[in-house]
Amino acid sequence: MGIGIALAGASGADASQCSDHTPERRAFFGDLHVHTSLSSDAYVFQTRTRPDDAYRFASGRGSAGMNVITQSGVTQAQATIPRALDFAAVTDHAEMLGGPWACTTPDSGAYDTEVCRRFRAPWASIGNLAEGVAKIVALLNDLDGEAVCGEGGVQTGARCLEGMRSSWQEIQDAAARHDRPCDFSAFVAYEYSSNPEMSKVHRNVIFRNTTVPALPVSSRTTPDARGLWDTLAETCVDAGNGCDALTIPHNPNLSNGRVFSLDYGGARTAEDRLAYTRLRRRLEPLVEMFQIKGDSECRNGLTGVLGPPDELCGFEKYRRPVDGDVPDCGDDVGGGALLGRGCFTRRDFARYAVARGLHEAERVGANPFQVGFIGSTDIHEGLPGDTDEWVRDGVTRPQRTNSFGNDNPGGLAGVWAEENTRDAIFDALKRRETFATSGPRIELRFFAGWDLPTDLCSQPEMAKRAYASGVPMGADLPSRREDVAPTFVASALADPGLEGHPGGLLERLQVIKVTSDDEGRAIQRVIDIAGEKNETGVDLATCEPRGAGAAALCARWTDPEFDPDERAAYYARVVENPSCRAYTRACLQLEGADRPSACDDSDVPRTAQERAWSSPIWYTPGDAAIR
Repeated sequence: MGIGIALAGASGADASQCSDHTPERRAFFGDLHVHTSLSSDAYVFQTRTRPDDAYRFASGRGSAGMNVITQSGVTQAQATIPRALDFAAVTDHAEMLGGPWACTTPDSGAYDTEVCRRFRAPWASIGNLAEGVAKIVALLNDLDGEAVCGEGGVQTGARCLEGMRSSWQEIQDAAARHDRPCDFSAFVAYEYSSNPEMSKVHRNVIFRNTTVPALPVSSRTTPDARGLWDTLAETCVDAGNGCDALTIPHNPNLSNGRVFSLDYGGARTAEDRLAYTRLRRRLEPLVEMFQIKGDSECRNGLTGVLGPPDELCGFEKYRRPVDGDVPDCGDDVGGGALLGRGCFTRRDFARYAVARGLHEAERVGANPFQVGFIGSTDIHEGLPGDTDEWVRDGVTRPQRTNSFGNDNPGGLAGVWAEENTRDAIFDALKRRETFATSGPRIELRFFAGWDLPTDLCSQPEMAKRAYASGVPMGADLPSRREDVAPTFVASALADPGLEGHPGGLLERLQVIKVTSDDEGRAIQRVIDIAGEKNETGVDLATCEPRGAGAAALCARWTDPEFDPDERAAYYARVVENPSCRAYTRACLQLEGADRPSACDDSDVPRTAQERAWSSPIWYTPGDAAIR
């Protein structure tokens, strides 16, 4: 842990210089998507953790007295994370901050209403997906009404406005208490949750420091992303008061093509489309491509994706095709994904959105989808970063899967930053020097340049030399100075794990190249640059791994098919050897009446191949502008 000396920063935040400040940057791991009991959909399933609990858990200071969800409901128990996170953000739904406060505050005036009594009553289960979502949506709609909020309902009702202010202040106060420069960064944040036609078009809003708007922006009053960005620009980013913010969309895999929609916020002219794109690029530098509701990198079987199928695109798919068919939307948007319905589109996945962004940069003059990658959990139990696949004690639900009925415990956000402070980590997020993991703490680096040294992988100062002669993940390649192809260096260190709980070894390190044809269709190429697909596996009777792997992989690769006249994006992906899921480990320990029938469900995968993804690096021909 570093010891920092706080200095006054121009933004009003602490611009700390920690004793372990590293100019070549270090990997920090965090979770920027966490819900507590301030979110109605968490509360109704008996979550009682508060923002204070969430930050205490994430920082490794969990203690007796935390209200933690278990199989049987709320339990007072000790909850500790096996390894503390470096940073976290509580992102309770802006739309749900008012009603729950009114229903859980005895003197609010709404506490004894029928809706509030129903809200506080325990929910044993939600049935199937469609029934459960419909039940939750109906309750949330009731919470927005005048009976709970007061005259004017959720938009102007005095009780809900007071509840939103109170809850928003609680979130800010908790982050202030737990932020410790050089040790743990606690961000003030919320989730903007729009669900048009039952598609998930949600965005987490992360603030740099303690200067934040008076209230969160809710989709109840501001129903589209353009309105969200305009409001954030006006009240925060461009307000000249030291406030800074960014938005991170999540679950594009459940958005029916809406997160990466091509409608440009309704802009009608070329000038308006360019203005929209620049606003979006400024405020939305990232996408969350992995969490408990699955992977949003890629999917085989979609139209408009050219090139050989990617065998690793079947990973953690929350929505499974019916009878093997993938109903395809093409370029249209659809609806119903939250109910497990509707069509798929290639714009549900980050890889193809990045490719389409290249086409739009050529067509419009700016790239609307130049996004880096992070992972997070979206956990609704107030336990940030609870992604360890090893079975722990009864506090962390060995008999159940996660909040949404699947076993995947979610991912983590990785950043490369000089030190563990809000400013340093926020700057890394803005410049997209980030990577996503499916849960393990794999350290993944990715650089590109026109003359990267040939011996980088063997150099102890690899990062220093790479920064000096190239650019890191999230950046644009500088203009080409001579007739050469770009060279890339990718490096991955396996998660070391803990004593008695070792991390997995690495199987392969890859570069993914994406381009776009003249019609905007994605062209993909997957190149193994280190390691190889092998015969490793898992003994399902013991969960012991079998076969060889690597603790570290590094390789230098030059694109042999580089076309200097073609826009392209490249990112790195590293995969571990197969390992048992937590679900499998739990089932091995349960016998008789304690063993749930789901342990014998053949549709639930017993193993997973964990992985990490770097943010892309972009190439633009000549002097073409994509900014």
